[in-house]
Amino acid sequence: MLFSIFTHVEHLKKNKHYLAYSPYVREMNLWLKHVDRVKVVAPYSEMELNGAAEYEHSEFYFSEIPGFNLLSLKGVFLSFFKIPFIGWKLIENMKRADHIHLRCPGNIGLIACICQIFFPNKPKTAKYAGNWDPNAKQPWSYRLQKWILKNPFLTRNMTVLVYGDWPGQTANIKPFFTASFSENEIKQIREKTFSTTFTFLFVGNLVPGKRPIEAIQLVHGLKESGSRVNLEIYGHGPERDNLESYCRENNLQGDVKFHGNRSLEELKAAYQNAHFVILPSRSEGWPKALAEGMFFGCIPIATPVSCVPWMLGEGSRGVLITNKANGQRPTGNGSKKGSVDSGQWAVDIEKILCLLRKPEEMQRMSMEAKRWSQQYTLERFEERIKEVLSVRGLNKSAETGKLSPAPFRDGVKRGKN
Repeated sequence: MLFSIFTHVEHLKKNKHYLAYSPYVREMNLWLKHVDRVKVVAPYSEMELNGAAEYEHSEFYFSEIPGFNLLSLKGVFLSFFKIPFIGWKLIENMKRADHIHLRCPGNIGLIACICQIFFPNKPKTAKYAGNWDPNAKQPWSYRLQKWILKNPFLTRNMTVLVYGDWPGQTANIKPFFTASFSENEIKQIREKTFSTTFTFLFVGNLVPGKRPIEAIQLVHGLKESGSRVNLEIYGHGPERDNLESYCRENNLQGDVKFHGNRSLEELKAAYQNAHFVILPSRSEGWPKALAEGMFFGCIPIATPVSCVPWMLGEGSRGVLITNKANGQRPTGNGSKKGSVDSGQWAVDIEKILCLLRKPEEMQRMSMEAKRWSQQYTLERFEERIKEVLSVRGLNKSAETGKLSPAPFRDGVKRGKN
């Protein structure tokens, strides 16, 4: 049986093997353990991909489609020619598929959502990796994808996997999660000592939506208040030059270090040595960096978006900070535009300063964060994937005909985006 994946993720062929963004591929390899044949329908890149990983399947096929964007006048113009061709390619591949699997949100995901309407009898799954919060402020294309996926008339015979257990959803919407580490790794994790200098981690793409500047400003504010702190930044992106400029202007070169993209093994070592993991993001689906840091006992600091309040136990195992920080963008002109001494941002800094004065409370939060995150292991993740495939009639080895209880037992307090 042919399991066909439709995604916007760019792929590259190297030494007769296909590679793509490593977190996505690591997850898909768990799905592919339980299917006979796989075909990926996605854009192809001629350029080297940072942090790419290789698919693991003996019967792997690839169908190339052009990528497109609507971010510029030229992109909008070219899309008028590309979209009909992409739609035709998606429909042709859906005809041949035994199981249709959509990766959303994204431009290709939107077209695939429309194309799947013409195949109501085929078993389908969709992984919506963005913020499913019904009240979130999102681009129209994201809202349209969500509307199609949860519409029982347009979307039939499909299980849609989303992050969080949101009220008022249609029957095909199922809470889900993701995982990075195995149960075997739990025994290797050292207990943290909260004293002397405190290390903060930011892990993610250096793009405005992730707000890495706010992470730096927070550590800057803590330093100005007399705390011994440093920040380790893992990730790469277009904001890096601006961020480094801000650090130079504010004499933070010795306190903020940029590591770029690193392997999962190197990230594990960083999580092991850090005290806090921070993600002041504007929007999230399942914030993997927080869950990974919590797995190793890092105290999470994050904005209350998507399912983050639930992950942090409404503040019992982490620190919820404002989603409307007053810090300004670094300008790179020598002025200290990143001042963090006023408004709600100062309230958040004082909240963290208060915690830094309480080693026993930090130890408790660290243990609670670790206990929560270590529920979500690769083993449990794979079991849930097998159940989903069984429900959709693809995985013949699974015995169950329905999903096990969702991991989001107590619901999610919705954050404001």
